[in-house]
This record gives sequence, structure tokens and C-alpha cells, in this order.
Amino acid sequence: MTVGVFTVLRDRNARVYLTGLIVSGFGDSAMLLASGVWVKELTGSDGLAALVGLCAWAPALAGPFLGNVADRMRRRTLLITTSLVLAAVMTAPVTVRSAEDVWLLFAALTMVGTGTVLMDAAETALIASAVPDDLRGDFNGLARTAIESTSLLGPLIGAGLFTVVGGPAVALLNAVSFLLGAAAFSLIRVREAAPARRPRRNWTAETAEGVRYLWRHTTLRPLVVAGGCAMVASSLSSTATYALLDNGLRQPAAFAGVLSSVQGLGSVVGGLAAGALLRRLPAHLLAALGLTLFALGALARITGFLPVVVAGSLLIGLGLPWPLISALTTVQKKTPGELLGRVAATANTLVFAPTGLALLAGTALVATLDYRVQLLAAGVLGLTTAALLAVAGRSRAVPSAGADAGRRPREADAAKKG
Repeated sequence: MTVGVFTVLRDRNARVYLTGLIVSGFGDSAMLLASGVWVKELTGSDGLAALVGLCAWAPALAGPFLGNVADRMRRRTLLITTSLVLAAVMTAPVTVRSAEDVWLLFAALTMVGTGTVLMDAAETALIASAVPDDLRGDFNGLARTAIESTSLLGPLIGAGLFTVVGGPAVALLNAVSFLLGAAAFSLIRVREAAPARRPRRNWTAETAEGVRYLWRHTTLRPLVVAGGCAMVASSLSSTATYALLDNGLRQPAAFAGVLSSVQGLGSVVGGLAAGALLRRLPAHLLAALGLTLFALGALARITGFLPVVVAGSLLIGLGLPWPLISALTTVQKKTPGELLGRVAATANTLVFAPTGLALLAGTALVATLDYRVQLLAAGVLGLTTAALLAVAGRSRAVPSAGADAGRRPREADAAKKG
């Protein structure tokens, strides 16, 4: 594990990209939490405060369409341009002073959410050409670790900064983070060919091309669907946390920080180990293993026994990154470059867009049912998805061997004729 991580960090492009990812991700996570508090203070409305998360999440639904942009431009140029535009956008909330100005904050956050979807697609495609193939599993694991780290530290610093100097300062921090991200992305050294010329078709037809490729690919489809199921199960588990603390552990709400930190530690370890594991295991088996660990962690929370619950949080954090990293790395390896922006954006939509709906469903369930029912549902979903993924991978391996065996003589004949 250590060898792979240090090998990635010795790669200049990987270091530069990870720096940009950490800086911009930190600003985003700080701003998202501070925005909810900001809206609550200005309007007094819990519903409007919750709408902040929807603004950031909703653009993911348009991922397949936005992925077209990533296939029409050089990806590094798109990353730099989008970062600069978002830096300018985040200066607008500085003028928010009253409840009547809140719409400006919502508009800015929606644009940031849209830009994030666009950048995710461009980043996935750029890394496929900027980072060597044998390092991508380790790199994606490090990137997931970086995202988890910023999501732990960013909200704490954002909340503290909001309390001390107010929302405009957090907005400016986010704007600066986008500027620094653009500077980091500009330092990536990669020779990108001009986007391939394609027959002129309407936007919908080009979007459908990426969706079709992903959905018809017998390796990519189950991995991406499994990643989406992992995120749904995670949402069901996370929305039961406060009910678990109150009714199961008899702990104050602040103890959620302990569970979150333990889960974050597990995610860091899981992300760092992913590359080494992908060199030893097929992607579908690593994803199934991660889902199994997650499920065991969710089921451990049902016990209401504090040491077991804490251990369950560690398992959740350890296992959850693996189906996500397996899907992303396989998308990069199995998708032609001219389609990678659209396929990556479609994959991100299928993996992350259901999260918002699952959070809403989980919130409704925990208000009406015992929290253990919700944790059981998360565990069962994880185990079922793991089993189906393992079976799909095994059943696919047998025909593919036969197909390859039947194809090689024809390829050899063609070579001889040539």
C-alpha cells in the first residue's frame, strides 16, 4: 500500500492535481455548511436552510448532458476556465445582507454545483491521460482520501469562520480556493489532443451516445450501479445517526462527531489501500468486499453497544470508498477518450444523484420507524448488492474467456491476410 501511494506522490501531475482538488474541495465544503447556517439566520426557515443542500446536489441530475462539454474541449482548459468562473461567481454572495438577498446565495450555489459536475467529468477524463495507467487505482484512492479529509475539516473551519466574521468571509474563502485550484490545474503537464471531430448531431443524441456506452458495457454497468447502491445505503445509515445516539446509545448529539471522525479514519485507510487492492483483486470483487464491510458496519450499529457501534463506524468508513474507486478507475480504463467526459458524467450521476433522494427518504423513515429498521435496510442493501456484483462478475468471466478464445483465431487470420 505504502509503495503505491509514494509512487503516486512522486508523479508531478498527480501531486499538482491532488493539491488543486484539496484546495477547491476545502473551500466548497466550508461554504456549503456555512451557507445553511447563513440562510437560517437570515430567514429563520429550516426549509430554506435545507434547500442549500439541494442547490448543490440537483445539478448532478444533468450530468450526462454536461458531460458533452468535457468531450468538446481540452479537459485542462475546461478545468481552469470553470474554476475561474466559479471564483467570480462566489464573490456575489458577499453582497447578501438580508432575507431578500438569499436568492443570490441560492443562485451562486446552484452554479457551483453545476460547475462541480462539469469539473468532475473533466477531471476524470484528464487523469486518464495525465496519470500512468498502473497508478490510477492508487491515485483515485488518494483522491477519495483527499475528498474525505476536506469534508471533515472544511465544515468545521467554515462554521468557525462564519461565527467570527460572517458569511461574506466564507464566500470569499471559497472564491480564493477556486483561484488556487485554477492555478494548480494550470501546472499540470499533459499533451491533450484536440477534441475528436464528430458528425454534427444535436445535444441529446450526443448525450445518449455516452449513456448507451455505459449501460451496454457489461463491466461498467454493474460497477456503477453498485456504487449508486452504496451511496443510497450510506444515506440511509447516516440519517439514522441521531436517533441511534438518542435512543440506542443514550449519548448527546455532539457524540456524532466521534462517530464521524472514526468513519473518516476508516475512509482514509480504505482510500490509501484501494490501489494496492485493485492490483490484486478484480474491480468487481473489491467493490463487493467494500459493500460487505459497509453492511457489517451498518448492522453493527443496530446492537446499541457503544464499542461495537464505534467499530461499525470504522467498517463503514473502510468499505464505502472501495465500490466508488472501483467504478471510477474502471470507467477511466474501459472508456475511449472521445467518450470519457460523457461516460464519466453519466457514471457520476448514477452514483451520486440518488444520494439526495435517499437522504430525503431516510429523514422521513427515521421520523416514523425505529432507527434499527433503517440500519437493517442499509445493511441488507449492501449485502445484496455485494452478492449480485460477485455473481455478475463470475458469470461474465466464463463467457468472456470463450469469446476471447473464439476471437483470437479470427484476429490471427486477419493478421496473416494483412
